[in-house]
Amino acid sequence: MICRCSDCRNIYIWHQNLILNFTEEQFRRFKAFSVEMDFDERSLPFPDGQERAVLRTPQQDISFTFTQPEWTNFKAAMDEAAYMLEVYNLIGE
Repeated sequence: MICRCSDCRNIYIWHQNLILNFTEEQFRRFKAFSVEMDFDERSLPFPDGQERAVLRTPQQDISFTFTQPEWTNFKAAMDEAAYMLEVYNLIGE
């Protein structure tokens, strides 16, 4: 889930039990970095038997891991969040 606080305007990415917060500019840079990642090139087998891709975060010690369906959903959520940021900017919120 990706959401934006209407008061502080920070953007939050929630993935399972982890929440990362970004300024709008940090979010745009993170999205640009992550959208170029190819799942098949970055995936490897995990102990649970599933292929997962590892996505580094701006915090050096924290990474996300995604199965193929989770990665597809994450990319769609990032696209939707970027679109909504543009809407918010257009209406001056």
